Amino acid sequence: MALGTLVILGSGETAPNMVKVHRDALASLSPVNGVLLDTPFGFQENVPQLTEKILEYFSTSLQVSLSPASFRRVADSTDLDRARYVDAIAHANFVFAGPGSPSYAVAQWAPLQFGDVLHDVLRRDGVVTFASAAALTLGKFTAPIYEIYKVGADPHWVDGLDLLGRLGLSCVVIPHYDNAEGQNHDTRFCYLGERRLRVLEDMLDDDVATFGIDEHTAAIINFDARTMRVRGRGQAYWRVGGDTRVLGNEQEVSLDDLATSAPRPPAVATDTVVAADDDIDALAQQALQGGDIGVRAIAHLCRLAATGGTGYIDPTSLIDGILAARSTARELKQFQLADQLRDALVAGGVEIHDTPQGATWSLRA
Repeated sequence: MALGTLVILGSGETAPNMVKVHRDALASLSPVNGVLLDTPFGFQENVPQLTEKILEYFSTSLQVSLSPASFRRVADSTDLDRARYVDAIAHANFVFAGPGSPSYAVAQWAPLQFGDVLHDVLRRDGVVTFASAAALTLGKFTAPIYEIYKVGADPHWVDGLDLLGRLGLSCVVIPHYDNAEGQNHDTRFCYLGERRLRVLEDMLDDDVATFGIDEHTAAIINFDARTMRVRGRGQAYWRVGGDTRVLGNEQEVSLDDLATSAPRPPAVATDTVVAADDDIDALAQQALQGGDIGVRAIAHLCRLAATGGTGYIDPTSLIDGILAARSTARELKQFQLADQLRDALVAGGVEIHDTPQGATWSLRA
């Protein structure tokens, strides 16, 4: 199976010289089925405005329409919320995440086994692009930048997604490597400065590297070819064991030349395989089974109800399956889940009519 491309941006996605990087990465996808992840900035009050800004950038600069995949706070989510979020990503071939807080993002993503979710996108020959704050989450550990730089917490690490570790690169990622906003104080290394970065590096095992990326610079990792190429205004850096290797602009390096561990096989939950999208009857039956596979099947059905699936499908079995799951949820007094299932159908153009004899439906004209 071909493996896709991971693009790591050392600063935000909207730098003018990054347009060609995005365009080249997207060129391999036809059509582009992309999602924007709002989780890294999900704690902010301006989530809608930030989402719109990023969507507009991709639409205007790249002529690509992304769909928002929203998951703001795991504590407020239901099993179905989590399953629908993962399902949206599992059926995308382009995933983008950018600004926000890296520590907040990994805290929300941790219960979802999110490193495996992203790895699966790459295994399906997709493209994952993480910029700025989101880029920090890709390594074995994540530096909580806000807590250290803004709040004054002692330097420390939190667990990262370790997506790079799944491909044999045991490292932490530090974007904004050449940041100079401080002017009269050191804000290099994503606002940590040299002193705090060294304190953090002393906490790492000897085989864990620091992978730094300058602003307005991209590291493009092709996992099928097992190469990394640096593009943009600056450079990238591989620091391990006290030595720093500078990766210059347009330089390409073999991943095996950098690798500090063997690639790990992806986790596959063989006992919870959900039926294919075109097998609506099987999905409906799985939805009624309950448990993890039932929730995942409902997530598939909700997506199909909202999008119509791939090509023409007869909606009867799909809608009947969701209504049956909704009826079961109401009998179990899981009213929030029942409302979510109804909302999914309404969003897909289905009118629901509750009667004493049960629910009926019709397609909105």
